[in-house]
Amino acid sequence: MDEVHASVIIGVLALGALYVATGWGMGRRVLPRQAAAFGGGLATILVALNGPVDGLADARLFSAHMAQHLLLAQVMPPLLLLGLPDWMLRPLVHLSAVWPLARRLTHPLVAFILYNALLIVIHVPAVFELMVRDEGAHIALHLLLMAAGILTWWPLLSPLPELPRLTYPGQMLYLFMMLIPMAAVSAPITLAPTVIYPWYAEGPHPLGLTALADQELGGLLMWVGAGLYLMCVFSLIFFRWARREDRDEPVVGRPVARSSWG
Repeated sequence: MDEVHASVIIGVLALGALYVATGWGMGRRVLPRQAAAFGGGLATILVALNGPVDGLADARLFSAHMAQHLLLAQVMPPLLLLGLPDWMLRPLVHLSAVWPLARRLTHPLVAFILYNALLIVIHVPAVFELMVRDEGAHIALHLLLMAAGILTWWPLLSPLPELPRLTYPGQMLYLFMMLIPMAAVSAPITLAPTVIYPWYAEGPHPLGLTALADQELGGLLMWVGAGLYLMCVFSLIFFRWARREDRDEPVVGRPVARSSWG
C-alpha cells in the first residue's frame, strides 16, 4: 500500500539541492528558521505524495486524497514562502520575461481567482474521475495545485517587498473570503446522499469505511478541518496586527515602476 514514487523523491531532493546551491552561489547564508521552514515544506510534499497517505489515497480512500490536497495547497506553500529569503528570489523575479507575469499572478485578486477556480474544477466529477484514473493527469493536477497554492498564499507571506503582502486587515479579509469557495465545494460533497465519484464505489475501502462514509469524512476534512486551519492563521494575523510592531508591518502598495533590477 505504501508505494514509493522515485519521481517525487528526486524532485524534492532537486529542490533542496537548488536551495542550498543558490545560497552558496550568491555567497549568502539562509537564516536557520528559513531553512527549517523550507525543509518543512519539502517534507510536507514527501508526506503527501509518498507513504501511508498516498497509499490510502490509491486504495480508494477519498478522505486520504483530500488530506493530500490540503497538505499540498494549504500546508506546503506557506512553509516554502517562509523559507525563501528575498535575496534568493529577487534575481529570478526581476528577469524581463518573469517580472510582468509575476506582478499579475501575485496580485491578490488574481491569485484568489486562480486557486479557487482550480479548486472547483478539480472537484467536478468528470475531472476528478480523470485524475484518479490517469496517472499523468493526476501528476499534472497535483503540480497545478501546488503552484496555485503558492500563489494564493503569496499575498499573506510574500518574501519580496516589491510584490508585497496585503495589510493585516486585508490579509484577514482575504482569509475570510477563502472560506466561501471552500465551503461551496466541500458542503455538497459532505451532504451528498450518494457517492459522487464512481471510482470510489468500484472497489473495497480501507479502514472499514463505506464509500459514502469516506466521502462524508473527506468533505468534512475540507469544510471543517481546513476552515479551522485558516481561522487559526486568521487569529495569528489578528494578534500580530494588534501588537502593531513596526518590524512586522507589511509593506503596503504595489510599485508603479520596476526597480533598478529591471
